[in-house]
Amino acid sequence: MGGRRSQARRYAVLALYQWQLTGQDPLEIGRHFLNDPTWVEGVAAALADPEEAPDSGAKSRQAYDLELFRQLLYGVPARRKELDARLQPVLDRPLERVDPVECAILRAGTYELLYSPSVPYRVAINEAVDLAKLLGAEQGHRYVNGVLDRVARDMRDGETDTDASTD
Repeated sequence: MGGRRSQARRYAVLALYQWQLTGQDPLEIGRHFLNDPTWVEGVAAALADPEEAPDSGAKSRQAYDLELFRQLLYGVPARRKELDARLQPVLDRPLERVDPVECAILRAGTYELLYSPSVPYRVAINEAVDLAKLLGAEQGHRYVNGVLDRVARDMRDGETDTDASTD
């Protein structure tokens, strides 16, 4: 999870987790994130391998795709009802009972599947699974994988059908 887009997803999931737990305005969370290089540096150092940790706020700002971070941080809350409506039919429990970290990951992954058609569905799922391995519960990545696979089959039917015929 070292690429710029992967890092953006990681930071966006952390910010979405904060939004879910606190109800704080995503614009305020984004402002805090973007205006506090010490916080960004601390997050990067805590989550990255020691040799990958940035040593300055300026470097950490360049270490992730700012536009993707913004799309996820602002897009997920703006479309929460639609995303949750897409997720709920494929869940084995009410969304409110899903682990909050995994819920943030599922919402972000579903957002990318729905609103980022240039991102192959397998990439969206793999990135979410990697985030669940890093941030979620012990076997949470399996749950995230299964849920997003079902969401992708519903939302990206043509793309997943093409893949199935070439496997």
